[in-house]
Amino acid sequence: MNRAAAEPRDLFAIADLAAEFGISTRAIRFYESKGLLAPERVGGARIFRRRDRARLMLILRGKRLGFSLRDISDYLGLYDAHSQTAQVALLVEKVDERLALLEGQLADLQTTIAELREIRQLARERLDQDR
Repeated sequence: MNRAAAEPRDLFAIADLAAEFGISTRAIRFYESKGLLAPERVGGARIFRRRDRARLMLILRGKRLGFSLRDISDYLGLYDAHSQTAQVALLVEKVDERLALLEGQLADLQTTIAELREIRQLARERLDQDR
């Protein structure tokens, strides 16, 4: 095996990260404009390091779980401050809030589904009577 291939990469181009995570380069530039990523510049090119890649992974995971960019920014800010206790406490708080919201939505959905099934059943019974 090639030694260079076995070692983790330290530098990434924006296109590399976009391809790896299945997002557009525009999305990465958007996260940069919001202060969530801060790549180095070499000429006009953005150069991302492993730290930027890890931050992008956290951003995308946070978005997938439904967290706002503000929540993600707060979390990353604590990561930068090296305050692991504060970071974990914030994470627990935000996860609890998100779970409560989703559990409420799930209850609402279950009620709606039950009502729709009842309406469907009544409509089918009416059709059967009319036949």
